[in-house]
Amino acid sequence: MATILITGATSGLGRYVAFELVRSGHLVLAHGRDPGRTHALVEELRAEGEAEGFVADLASLARVDELGARVAEAHPELGVLVNNAGVGAGSPGSGREVSTDGHELRLAVNYLAPVALTRALLPVLRANAPARIVNVGSAGQEPVDFDDPEFTRGYGGFPAYCRSKFALAAHTFTLAEELAGTGVAVNVLHPATFMDTAMVREGGVAPWSTVADGAPGVLALATEDLGTGRFFDGTRPARAHEGTYEPKTRDKLARLTSELLDGP
Repeated sequence: MATILITGATSGLGRYVAFELVRSGHLVLAHGRDPGRTHALVEELRAEGEAEGFVADLASLARVDELGARVAEAHPELGVLVNNAGVGAGSPGSGREVSTDGHELRLAVNYLAPVALTRALLPVLRANAPARIVNVGSAGQEPVDFDDPEFTRGYGGFPAYCRSKFALAAHTFTLAEELAGTGVAVNVLHPATFMDTAMVREGGVAPWSTVADGAPGVLALATEDLGTGRFFDGTRPARAHEGTYEPKTRDKLARLTSELLDGP
């Protein structure tokens, strides 16, 4: 049985997946932003199996790095990372928001945070190969504007969300190539369309599916050998936005990501 870290585990898809994994005998490291909700979740999970909680605000890159360091120290046996936490499009008509570090919020939480957390945990994952990284993305993808990556002009919540998920998919494919031969698989998936979550409801969208509909794809990628560098629609292999496969776009994204995480 694996030790599995799930970000954004206190609600929605992450919560559902956490319970499924605990019931299957895995040790679940449940991340949440709110201490009270994280503690309550862990107490519930422990009634079913083994679990431990980790609290961090992923809108702060410093907190993301601290989370990675804490997990790596406490659980050097970590074998699976599920980057599930995310910020949706926001309420209709809401304006542009920024993270603790001043980055556009959706870019920060949906993209920079999972990239930074993955980077912090890669030494542990590589040491425990075969290991897996599961990036919870979306079929909603829109190319990043490299002339305005922080979306300071003509901002819209849904396009911002789609840009962050485009970046996450493109990064997944690049990382998979970098990790080829290491035994660390990294994949990205669209779990289900407009699941019944607080994120979807906040966006003013009537849910189309349930979190139970979205769980099988995440569970499969977290526990089965399904290759690497792939995009899934639920449990089915699919194609991400064609731009995510373009080498020039991925090179530009890699340079941008390095600048945003490490400075120019």
